[in-house]
Amino acid sequence: MLTPTKLQKVALCAAAGALSAALAATPALADQAVPDTAPVEQAVPDSALAGQAVPDTASVDPAAAHPQHTEGRVTARSGLKLRDKPTRSSRIIRTEPYGAIVHIFCKTTGDHVEGNDHWYLLTDGTWAWGSAQYIVPRGGHSPRWC
Repeated sequence: MLTPTKLQKVALCAAAGALSAALAATPALADQAVPDTAPVEQAVPDSALAGQAVPDTASVDPAAAHPQHTEGRVTARSGLKLRDKPTRSSRIIRTEPYGAIVHIFCKTTGDHVEGNDHWYLLTDGTWAWGSAQYIVPRGGHSPRWC
């Protein structure tokens, strides 16, 4: 019998598979015209997956769909660089200023940043990875694992 936790993992893996298939088909669809009235959808870049299961975000607000998200505060004095993979050498997507509140979807391990190898997948506008070394979860809640 599937427990709720196992069922959630199965659903998350299925969503990641569907997303991967959709992203693989994107180059073939690039030549087709898109009407000006088409809704704007947020896509998860291939590089954001980085071997992690990431849900389909095209039609769902991550915070509403996953109430277990955790808020965190950025502690990097010069601002936090958010990346497309949980590595220090990956592409910088954007930065968050010192003191900003961010929404953490889940955590994983990646490159060490000052001795800390945890990275958080953030859902604020775009999916991006931030080093846990510079994000303090609010309310003492540790984010769930990806």
